[in-house]
Amino acid sequence: MNEAGRFLRCGSHALDLRQPQVMGILNITPDSFSDGGVFFDREAAVAHAWLMVEEGAAIIDVGGESTRPGAPPVAEEEELRRVIPVIEALAEALPVPVSIDTSKPRVMREAVAAGAGMINDVRALRVAGALEAAAAAGVPVCLMHMQGEPRTMQQAPRYRDVVADVLAFLEERVAACRAAGIPEERLLIDPGFGFGKELAHNLELMRHLDRFLEMGRPVLVGVSRKSMIGGILDVPVGDRLYGSIALATLAVWQGAAIVRCHDVRPTVDAVRICHAVAGGRMTEDG
Repeated sequence: MNEAGRFLRCGSHALDLRQPQVMGILNITPDSFSDGGVFFDREAAVAHAWLMVEEGAAIIDVGGESTRPGAPPVAEEEELRRVIPVIEALAEALPVPVSIDTSKPRVMREAVAAGAGMINDVRALRVAGALEAAAAAGVPVCLMHMQGEPRTMQQAPRYRDVVADVLAFLEERVAACRAAGIPEERLLIDPGFGFGKELAHNLELMRHLDRFLEMGRPVLVGVSRKSMIGGILDVPVGDRLYGSIALATLAVWQGAAIVRCHDVRPTVDAVRICHAVAGGRMTEDG
């Protein structure tokens, strides 16, 4: 990716990807796996978004529907009721872009109209009408891999070769976006850690994360507090900070452009240290 391509235009903001950035998670849900209900109140959500920006978040990802394993779907009107007032409050005030985490075309349209500068879709625009909505929105889109649906995705997921299979899926989705009129320079990719993947699959994806750079698109990684950390360390969600930072560092070392997380300040510190060391190594190696 050339130097000009390192600036991702997100509505009225530009996301500088010349160095890895941290995306702060803002779940406006009662049932997200680690912070469900904490920021369900609009004022609490807005205050937490500001805190994450102060701690170094370069973009805030707002979601109104939990996609944890086993999560039930949320009605469109309810999702809109949760996210639109928060996006309106944040988009006109924050010095960083806001992303909408949704798969619903109408939510995409109304969120972007309310000021969201990016769409983050765990279904990679596979819902009917999503490709058209994203194309018309004119903002960057993150395409994530997920095998199955949230309610069933962790029931014995299977792959022939998890890295090759996920790469092939993302390549197909990028091609579908191009065919729908979405310029490739507006696309990001996410391997989807924990979405229809067992621990062995997640570890294999992390070991070979650098292969996703071959697609030429910025790579977003979301591993914060996820079950793969619990599977390795045998710790509950509340004790997964150190494991989350370790995985974020490994992702950045292999070239991830954005790390999505709950715990912004420690993740920002780890990402900056990793980038400084990796940058020095790249200079030395020419």
